[in-house]
Amino acid sequence: MDGASGVILGMSLGMLLQFIVLGIGVGAFGTLIGAGGGLVFVPVFLYTFTDWSPAMVVGTSLTIVMFNAMSASTAFIKQKKILYSAAIWFTLATIPGSYLGAVASESFDIAMLKFWFGLFLLCMSTFIGYKNFTKGQRKEESLQLHELTYSKTIGCLISVVVGFISSVFGIGGGLIHVAALVYLLGFPTHVATATSQFILFLSTISGVATHFYLGHIQWNIAIACGIGAVIGAQLGAALAKRLKATSILMVFSVGVGLLALQLIWSSGKLW
Repeated sequence: MDGASGVILGMSLGMLLQFIVLGIGVGAFGTLIGAGGGLVFVPVFLYTFTDWSPAMVVGTSLTIVMFNAMSASTAFIKQKKILYSAAIWFTLATIPGSYLGAVASESFDIAMLKFWFGLFLLCMSTFIGYKNFTKGQRKEESLQLHELTYSKTIGCLISVVVGFISSVFGIGGGLIHVAALVYLLGFPTHVATATSQFILFLSTISGVATHFYLGHIQWNIAIACGIGAVIGAQLGAALAKRLKATSILMVFSVGVGLLALQLIWSSGKLW
């Protein structure tokens, strides 16, 4: 039995409960910003399970993201905030990228994964923070679902890239989709986060299936965190109803930025 398998199979009740609680917190946060929670699970697994390969980290994280997004989607369906016409097309566009990303994840080493994942998050944090602070409350926030117009072509092209990054980094792609829906396609923030979660659920199925076939998923950890993420998603969806769009984007920008800096620094690629 190798080190990683020993940790997983010998997981105590206390450790199991810790991962369930982690799943609740991350699931709530991920649902609130439409990101699925992978941005936290990836670094947590990198630091906790040092015997895991990057592919195992990514595959396990993406599985939890799928559980989280499934739960969040049910809540947002009840709230009637999902734009299904966009969600279906954008989901289909993520499928080719999801497969290629899952395969590509096998070529990463730990330091490389930390550095590029951190750099990606830092770019997203800076972009969204700048937009949020300079624009204030966007006029699009008052739009209803039936009033939305958007470019299907641009959305689908973005989704191809999202699918690839989703499987490579194990984050589900919600980070990019929320930013793209809000700032490139003119969606209200609450509709963007809800639609992103629905896309996450549908699109991660392909990536998870590929990671499962390649043997990347550590199921005990995935299930423990997944249980928590399902609960957390319901909490996050309830919170999203009560927060202003600018508050959601503020939390998004600051939290992702701090995480990005930590990952880049710990990768050792700066010296």
